[in-house]
Amino acid sequence: MRLKFSLRLYMLLLAFGFIYACKTVKVVKTPHIVGQPPIDTTDYSVKKGVEPSNETIANFLTEYLNIKYKDRDFSKFVYVSIKYQKLYLIEEEEVKLKFPISSAKLGVGNKQNSMKTPIGLHTIKRKIGDGVPLGGLFYSRVYSGKVSPIYTQKIKSKTDDVTTRIMWLQGEEPGVNRGRNIDSYKRYIYIHGTSEEGYIGEPASHGCIRMKNKDVVNLYDLVGEGTPVLILKH
Repeated sequence: MRLKFSLRLYMLLLAFGFIYACKTVKVVKTPHIVGQPPIDTTDYSVKKGVEPSNETIANFLTEYLNIKYKDRDFSKFVYVSIKYQKLYLIEEEEVKLKFPISSAKLGVGNKQNSMKTPIGLHTIKRKIGDGVPLGGLFYSRVYSGKVSPIYTQKIKSKTDDVTTRIMWLQGEEPGVNRGRNIDSYKRYIYIHGTSEEGYIGEPASHGCIRMKNKDVVNLYDLVGEGTPVLILKH
């Protein structure tokens, strides 16, 4: 059974690799020198291809998650694609909503103080912000009573504003995004609104997943605490 599960998971991941068109150039190795291994000059960079269809994403990820985490319910979950800077709400193997997002400017990473976006399986541990107006500013997850201006152009605010709604994420993979020095919850990783809407669609945050303010309200109203959130590089 374990071998069958591993083989099936491997085939799914292999198929996903083809879907995302991850290509490398031909391997060119330097002539072998006695006592030294040849130098691998392969270009391992991922070539950005066409974004897969909603149907492909929903079907693949639902099956992948149900195989890898058999004890969890994935009838509804959120998927964040770092590569395409998109967030998908998937329910019953169908993409219900898709939003542009902004992940960390410094890329992906799970370490404390890295200012990078953690990958892997998470859940929404806490929802904060019921009734807060669009642009409402949070200080340490408490609504301040102030409303921030929303910059739809590429304008940087003076502070890293957290606005409108917060969905605080908890890592669900010990050693990856949960535990000492890599804990997403203790790193205060959120899905939240931002005053810098002009940067949505490209990496610009300090680790969190930023959304446009109207979009984050829409998502907030459709998910509950405990909803799985899968963050992947692809």
